[in-house]
Amino acid sequence: MKYVVPVPYQAFLPVAGSKHRYPVKRVYCVGRNYAAHAIEMGGDPDREEPFFFQKNPDNLVINNGDFPYPDKSQDVHHEIELVVGLGNLPIDGAKNISLEQANDFIWGYAVGIDMTRRDLQAQCKERRRPWEVAKGFDHSAPCGAIHAVTQTGILSQGEISLKINDDIRQQGDLNQLIWKIPEIISYLSGLFRLHNGDLIMTGTPSGVGPVAAGDRLTGCIAGLDDLHCRVI
Repeated sequence: MKYVVPVPYQAFLPVAGSKHRYPVKRVYCVGRNYAAHAIEMGGDPDREEPFFFQKNPDNLVINNGDFPYPDKSQDVHHEIELVVGLGNLPIDGAKNISLEQANDFIWGYAVGIDMTRRDLQAQCKERRRPWEVAKGFDHSAPCGAIHAVTQTGILSQGEISLKINDDIRQQGDLNQLIWKIPEIISYLSGLFRLHNGDLIMTGTPSGVGPVAAGDRLTGCIAGLDDLHCRVI
């Protein structure tokens, strides 16, 4: 079969300790999934129904690449997150995954940063418009290598933190997630048919704040390789 334009680039994550690649299909993000962050963003820390937004696969910045400060914004924020990569699903995906099955469809984990044009997000909220310009812009998802769950085991606790120029700005524990990872997968599968290669960014602890050109960001999650990113 011939295509009328060049076939788009296949986004991927490197696999830790391997020359293999994990192909990325979609990127889902969970909003306000740590109580302290929900409070700092003016939300309710209680277990309201989770909400989701998406980034694009080609928003990923891999291999400790640089993050170019985006146009049209003067207030870009960092949000450190555990990233879950799905696998072991049927070839045509799955819907309505049970809580008991959810962990079976985790292929691995990575460290990611949800970069956010906070000023544009505030405008979108005020005007009741979608968030894509604030969340789905180019280079908005720096992400480290993905670690196979067969190597890490199931992650449900462990320190998560982000440093800027060696100063800790965000710090928490995975056990502070409001909606736990099996719950996220199960709930999300009721909204979308989930597929192999789907990534889920699971939320950020408190301490989000601005970045500036020249900053060196280090994202850390216990048991995973650190993510390094420079703002240019």
